[in-house]
Amino acid sequence: MSGPAHAHALFVHGHSAVHGIPAHVKLIALVVFITAVVLTPRDAFWAFAVLALLLGVGVVAAELPMKLVARRMLVEVPFVLFAVALPFLGGGERVDVLGIALSEEGLWAAWTILAKATLGVGASVLLSATTEVPQILAGMQRLRVPRVLTAITGFMVRYLDVITGELSRRRIAMASRGHEARWLWQGESLAASAASLFVRSYERGERVHHAMVARGYSGEMPTTTPTQPVDPAQWIRGLGVSMAALAVAVVAVIL
Repeated sequence: MSGPAHAHALFVHGHSAVHGIPAHVKLIALVVFITAVVLTPRDAFWAFAVLALLLGVGVVAAELPMKLVARRMLVEVPFVLFAVALPFLGGGERVDVLGIALSEEGLWAAWTILAKATLGVGASVLLSATTEVPQILAGMQRLRVPRVLTAITGFMVRYLDVITGELSRRRIAMASRGHEARWLWQGESLAASAASLFVRSYERGERVHHAMVARGYSGEMPTTTPTQPVDPAQWIRGLGVSMAALAVAVVAVIL
């Protein structure tokens, strides 16, 4: 993409075998792995264990600290809370678990969400930690992803840091004036701040778009990342774990 490289906070600098795999190969590997996770039947517990083991192999090969991976996987906490509520709110036949009547279908749904969401989030964390944003965007272009989606993704990542920084400065300004929103009835000021941030972000986006059009933007961002050939060894390293996961999912479906 044009402009200087955008070193996103999620990227972890390293020289592991996973870091050296081309971005478009890792994107294909991510899609294959997630497909395997989706195809795996919910009652194939052994298959989910093998998939988790394969994901762990990828994390170890990337030389990523387990604490860092676990911290970043906290993004799935809302899904976990939703899954925990399903056995209590679900309908259908009830089963007794430790003296509590729970929905059997809700239990299965909770397990499915937890297992598949955890594996999917873990694979995404592995990709984001070993691939820089410009490389991911260049990989999407190389895979012929629609240009509109690539442009939207690039702008979203670039301006997420800008909006996050603006929000942090607003919180500091509010705290310096003695405001600490700890109670529900103090949410009015936070809502007003969020609305103001939305308006300012929208106006900033319009100004940026006008500036780009004035400089000749026609809907396609130029690519500055050079395209390099991929040797067979990189394909094997990049797709080995994902193809093994797909094989596990197929076996689980057959069995």
